[in-house]
Order: sequence, then structure tokens, then C-alpha cells
Amino acid sequence: MIGIGYRKDFAETFLTGTALNPAFIEVAPENWMGIGGYWKKQFAKVLERYPLFTHGLSLSIGSPDKLDFDFLRKVKAFLKETNAVLYSEHLSYAKCDNAHLYDLLPIPFTQDAVNHVSERIRTVQDLLEQKIAIEIVSYYTPVAPELSEIQFINSILEEADCELLLDVNNVYVNGFNHHYDAAAFIEQLPMERVRYIHMAGHEKVSDTLILDTHGEAIIDPVYELFAHTLRLLDRDVPVLLERDFNIPELVELQAEMDRLNSIKESIRKEKEYAFN
Repeated sequence: MIGIGYRKDFAETFLTGTALNPAFIEVAPENWMGIGGYWKKQFAKVLERYPLFTHGLSLSIGSPDKLDFDFLRKVKAFLKETNAVLYSEHLSYAKCDNAHLYDLLPIPFTQDAVNHVSERIRTVQDLLEQKIAIEIVSYYTPVAPELSEIQFINSILEEADCELLLDVNNVYVNGFNHHYDAAAFIEQLPMERVRYIHMAGHEKVSDTLILDTHGEAIIDPVYELFAHTLRLLDRDVPVLLERDFNIPELVELQAEMDRLNSIKESIRKEKEYAFN
């Protein structure tokens, strides 16, 4: 399954066009909760045709602030109303002292942070009555690290007993910026917890820095890292093509989805051949 984000910019294409043929769509719940009028009707129509995956922006799971239970109850209602397949969020924080920072900031790689975030994830899962998938985010400087990044992530996954949204491009970006082997990093993740994969492009701004922009086409090394990831999995996992800015012609987005699907099919056949 290869999906794409549902965007108002080309919403009509999902209903009447042929340029895009995703297996599912993704939205941020906070952008659609409580929406009415024309867009509520359009969204209802598209949900009749496509399964929905959700990827939140406002949970701020690493924040020192208290969880927003009113917000979470609205998310729960939205997930139920739309029959959403999955709720995912970022392993980051965006709120502090009741201020929304409108950015996904890194959480310090410390044991205290592991305990804090894990407890909050368990609370969210209890309230939603389902497991959530947490995304490994890109970051540009570690904040007072006591643990390695892989220790930090794996500890949270284990302690919170949650699922993993593996953004392959984010791992590639982090590996480049922080000088580690992205493939080896992925090999150390608990692949049985991978529920969802994101694929996206980035911008290389210098010989030493890549920015995770979701505004460019996926590059060959990220496709190669994707294929490596699929070889480590023992089951099919849904994959989303993320493109948030600098939107190209829709046929170009479809071509990227087709390439992702082709890689998935190639790895599937490779595994079948090895098994037989």
C-alpha cells in the first residue's frame, strides 16, 4: 500500500481525476476535526473511497506541560468517526509553558525524558484505547544527550509499548548530519514495532547539512535505504509519500508512488525467491 497526504490543493483529483491513484490518504486530525460546510462534505466523499491514516502535529508528547485531554478526546472522536486505520505522532515537542511553538523540537536523549515520554504515550494509548505510532524526527543538534539516539528511541518504544512510524528520509538526514550509518541505525530498531513508513525528499544546503523539507523529490540513496528497510521487515507495511511544499505536477507524485510500489514488489519477489 502506497498512500499520499490529502490536500485541499488537489482534493478534486481524489474524486474525479486519474493523475493520482493512492491506496490510502493521510491527514493531520487537528486540520479536520470539527470542520463543516463544503469541506466536510468533500472529506466524507473521499473517505468513502480511501482508507484514512492520521499523522498528528499538536500532541507534543515530549512537552513538560500537561497533556491536553480535551484535545485527545476530540482526536478519539475523529478517529472513530472516520474509521481511521492509525493515529501517529512525532517523537518531539511543540508546546511549553502553554505556548505553541509551531515547530517539532527535539527531546533530550536522557533517561528522565524516556520515563516522561513513555508515561505520556501510555496515558494517550489508554485514553484512545489503541496503540499509537511514534515517528523518529529529524534534528540538527542533540540536546544534552546522556543516551545515544538509538538507545533513546528503543527505550521509549519498549517502555511505552507503542508502535513505530519509520520515516526513512529522517533517518537518512540524521545519519548525514550527525555522521552515522543510516542503514546500520535502522538495523538496530525493533522492526516488529514498525507499523507505518514515511518517505520524503529533503534539501542539501551544504556539504555538511541537509534540511528535512518535504519539498523535493526523493533521492536515490533514500530509495536505497527504503529497500534496505523492506528487507528487514517480515510483513507488508503501508508507506506514505510526503510532499508538503513545492508541489510538482501530480503525474510526478504518482511516478514517485509508482517507484515506491515497484521497490516493494521487487523486494517481495526477492524474499519469495530466497524462501523457495
